[in-house]
Amino acid sequence: MSMLDVPNVFIGSTDDGHTFVLLNRRIRDADRLLTEVGFRTREHLGRMLYLLPPGTAQDVHQRAGFAMYRLLAHTHDLVDLSWTTRWSPNQPAGGPDLHFQFGDGTVAVTASTTTARSLLEQHGFLPTADGASYRPQDGLDERGLLGAVTAVEAHAYAHGLNARVRLGIPTPADLPVSARRRSAAAAGPGTAPSARRRTR
Repeated sequence: MSMLDVPNVFIGSTDDGHTFVLLNRRIRDADRLLTEVGFRTREHLGRMLYLLPPGTAQDVHQRAGFAMYRLLAHTHDLVDLSWTTRWSPNQPAGGPDLHFQFGDGTVAVTASTTTARSLLEQHGFLPTADGASYRPQDGLDERGLLGAVTAVEAHAYAHGLNARVRLGIPTPADLPVSARRRSAAAAGPGTAPSARRRTR
């Protein structure tokens, strides 16, 4: 299972600046809720994918925030790790205090301040041998890894720290196949594709 499959709704960003919303379960009126604020809809490798092209930080922040607010009326199982939607009129210039980089089933975190390093350690992140970055505790599955990152990001936000999460997805075409689609492929020709299409 991919980390993107864990919540009912996953909001993220590709490296090229697209904001995406993935629905892992059907949500009533989601097409209308998202397209009204500018998301474009399509199916991608078994997922319902909604894309917002790159734009100004303020505009993307407002559009994605409005979409999230409307989706929260239908589910609270929503995770937002998008860096493209992070904007505040009071945000200081400069790079993020915390930088998360996903890849190879784990995440590496760099911290630019003592406060950011302390926050990571409070959440169980461990410094690497060279001290240049931090890593999560061993043994976390996708759900645990996602929980660890979202907890740190929320804590950082509460302390006025900036965090940027890079998911390791270069473009929308590089989004991974959904767990449901992999399960269907593994099951072989005995599955009923028409029934699977109706349940997305």
